[in-house]
Amino acid sequence: MSAGTERDRAIEAFLAGAGWAGATRAPLADDASFRRYERVRMGSAQAVLMDAPPGHEDVRPFLAVDRLLRRLGLSAPEVLAEDVAAGLLLLEDFGDATMTRLLAAGEAEEPLYALALDALIHLHRRFAVHDPAAAGLPLYDQTRFLDEAALFVDWCWPAIKGAPCPAAERAAYLGLVANALEAASGSFRTLVLRDFHVDNIMRLPDREGVAACGLLDFQDAVIGPAAYDLVSLFEDARRDVDPAMAQRLMARYFAAFPGVDPTAFAAAYSALGAQRALKVLGIFTRLDRRDGKSQYLRHIDRLWRWLALDLAHPQLAELRGWLDAAFPPDLRRAPKAAPGAGVP
Repeated sequence: MSAGTERDRAIEAFLAGAGWAGATRAPLADDASFRRYERVRMGSAQAVLMDAPPGHEDVRPFLAVDRLLRRLGLSAPEVLAEDVAAGLLLLEDFGDATMTRLLAAGEAEEPLYALALDALIHLHRRFAVHDPAAAGLPLYDQTRFLDEAALFVDWCWPAIKGAPCPAAERAAYLGLVANALEAASGSFRTLVLRDFHVDNIMRLPDREGVAACGLLDFQDAVIGPAAYDLVSLFEDARRDVDPAMAQRLMARYFAAFPGVDPTAFAAAYSALGAQRALKVLGIFTRLDRRDGKSQYLRHIDRLWRWLALDLAHPQLAELRGWLDAAFPPDLRRAPKAAPGAGVP
């Protein structure tokens, strides 16, 4: 961000008011949304600035979920300062040890995923749907699920086929997705973080137990089926996950919830996995076509592989048949990057 802009001045005033006048700032991470992050330093102290421009982003959901997670004994960043109207937050800095970076550095996969799974188990045990702190959270209901699934036919279809999806095909597709999602009733309702994958999970070496699992990027949390965050973790759009390890950890999850029917839960997992894969196929295509962020297209092939695994469940046979007809194997690929698109 260039010095002297109106936004830059607002950030400097916010930091000064929080006691961080004169702090140095350095880009930390961009987001698939309009949010940006900077690391700020003043002497030996450091923190993270979330810049969520008003009109595009709202920091209130982040604040609500952050406080809820911390009250439940999980590690969300402490909020050091906030200006809701300006869309600015100063957050505790968890460092750089995302699970993505730890895995890339050669750390063993299973202990890291086990830590993430244990944090989910803790959340699913402690969270109560009727908790007053969750009263303002939206429901992950069929309308929301179908609006997300529509991203596939609205963005991926025309990018691959070169023409918009016909209205009749779109309606048929959404009807089949709705039917498939009936299987999601086999998963109890809880707090769903939605972007629960290794890019947004950290290991905090100075904490013990589930508190060692640092949580990021949860502002889109909803009340919905428990299986969804397990899908996010084990069917990661950005990396392959050892299926044998995932099965072992799923068994650990079921041992923690002996009242859950594994067969019904597996059907819910597959239905939600298919919905998530279809949604993210649409989102990643939209990021290229609308926002010029072509770097997400490299994950498209993996999403098609996850989708095929989920569609193998018998309860998804009709949706699988539609996709087999509409997108035979030669069409299950990433579209060419939009002209002028690139990594920002």
